[in-house]
Amino acid sequence: QLQLVESGGGSVQPGGSLRLSCTTFEFSLDYATVGWFRQAPGKEHERISCISRADGTTYYADSTKGRFTMSRDSAENKVYLQMDKMKPEDTALYYCALTKYSDNCDYGMDLWGKGTQVTVVA
Repeated sequence: QLQLVESGGGSVQPGGSLRLSCTTFEFSLDYATVGWFRQAPGKEHERISCISRADGTTYYADSTKGRFTMSRDSAENKVYLQMDKMKPEDTALYYCALTKYSDNCDYGMDLWGKGTQVTVVA
């Protein structure tokens, strides 16, 4: 069964940084459009970044633009989310997801990880 595995979550103080990673052992992430999503208690599911398989173009939600950076490491077969200048409102369960069927970040994702918890607290 195909699996995505996230790691790197934890607790950090406001203004701090964390780096999340996402990987799979079944195929190359270079052939997938990959997104990072998050959901906080009582809030809607939010797509915060995405990288297109076509040309590596990245997309960021307004809530994370300028603070979060998504990147791909083909050699490691990982996708990263570098989170800087973190705020308490970044507290959420963060998910990695992908589709192998589209270059478009708006296309529905087909495979989801189980998530990694990120908590920003003083």
